[in-house]
Amino acid sequence: MNAFTIAATAMLAGFVPLLLVCVRAEAVDALIALELAAALTTTILLCLAEGLGSSAMFGVPVVCATVTWVGGLVFARFMGRHL
Repeated sequence: MNAFTIAATAMLAGFVPLLLVCVRAEAVDALIALELAAALTTTILLCLAEGLGSSAMFGVPVVCATVTWVGGLVFARFMGRHL
């Protein structure tokens, strides 16, 4: 294990407060927590790709960042009248 895999493992604890916000908060706050969870997931995947030393794995976080950004915009667009 190196510093990147340890950092990725430590960042997994960041999902707990985000999950609590998604469950208990209003829709706007839950959307923000969901977007933050997507950014955290992308960062974890980047750390794992670097920590495992596989350059082929760097495509996954790039796709994850793009898809979550577009997904957040689509969600906000269609749920905009309910937020």
